[in-house]
Amino acid sequence: MPAARCGRCLRKAPLRVSTLAPFQYLAPVDALILAFKRGGDLANGRLLAHLLAEAARSVVQPQALVPVPLHISRVRERGFDQAKLLARDLARELALPVISGLRRVRATPHQFAFDKAGRKRNVRGAFAAEPELAGYAHIALVDDVATTGSTLEACALAALRAGVQRVDAWVVARA
Repeated sequence: MPAARCGRCLRKAPLRVSTLAPFQYLAPVDALILAFKRGGDLANGRLLAHLLAEAARSVVQPQALVPVPLHISRVRERGFDQAKLLARDLARELALPVISGLRRVRATPHQFAFDKAGRKRNVRGAFAAEPELAGYAHIALVDDVATTGSTLEACALAALRAGVQRVDAWVVARA
């Protein structure tokens, strides 16, 4: 049975085929994500990847996992890329490859500073596909949180333009 779609998705279907988000961005999951993402608590990251892996076992498996990339300046600021770490730990549990199929071609302000329309504008054209992505028909984008889906849509567009046929999104939580 196909997954239920929200009203917004019924009006305008997203580019990605499905979004797996096993949790809502509420307590206690929000605290785990913030401790991982902002506090560098890598043990929380491994726990979140494990929880996401448990949910992912029940869906169609992609050929590869592609972390939603941070700009290099944000990686330097934070000291790590949380989506890359999530994807690595998730891949280990599911025996899937992780590829750096996308790159962020320009730094963007934090998404939380914008409303839905502003978020979409903020990430428009911010991602480009790496050559290795063209060899995959089905990928799953991996990130910690989906709010409006703007970042995931921008990544999906770059992947589809590179020749990927199916893009799913796997996130720990949906806000």
